[in-house]
Amino acid sequence: MLRRAAIGLIFVIAGVATTGSAEAGRRHHIDATPFWHAPCSVFSRRPCTPYFCSVFNRGPCIPEIDYPYGENLQLTVESVPPQDDAAKYQKPDHDLDNIGDLFAALRSCWTPPQAQEAKEGMQMTVRFSFKRSGDLIGPPRMTFATAGVPADVRETYLKAINASLDGCVPLKFTGGLAGALAGRPIAVRYVDNREIDKQPSAQ
Repeated sequence: MLRRAAIGLIFVIAGVATTGSAEAGRRHHIDATPFWHAPCSVFSRRPCTPYFCSVFNRGPCIPEIDYPYGENLQLTVESVPPQDDAAKYQKPDHDLDNIGDLFAALRSCWTPPQAQEAKEGMQMTVRFSFKRSGDLIGPPRMTFATAGVPADVRETYLKAINASLDGCVPLKFTGGLAGALAGRPIAVRYVDNREIDKQPSAQ
């Protein structure tokens, strides 16, 4: 009798251990494939989040979206824009409604230093954020400058950047853009691509 009880107890323990390991395996299985890389199928036995919603969906549909901009908004502004990008350097004649409008407004604001104070190929990056009202949250903070340039040249470009932005703000945002943009960091890289050495010097 004791022997039968002992054998039964062993089977029970083995069954519990097998079930527990199986449950643990299911709990720790992680599918790292993003939703938009795992297409839905009628043969799927799990919840399925399609990339695009369809009229054939029988339930609520939540599509995955590849957002075109990351957490940081990054923009490059050239002193002499390429001819193909000239339209992107014109300030919109309406309230700014999207990121493209914002970037065009920021490009149109830029006024580089006078040639006698400038340095050909100079680059400087600043970082700042906007309030909902379109004003800046504090002054822009320099995060990068071309290596090896004198301190007075860096100061000249930083003053030009501050003056350009001060002359443009407050920007006029629509309600939707103001809510989405407020407080988000924006990094703007200014590139002085003028052929300064070939320009005639001021008399």
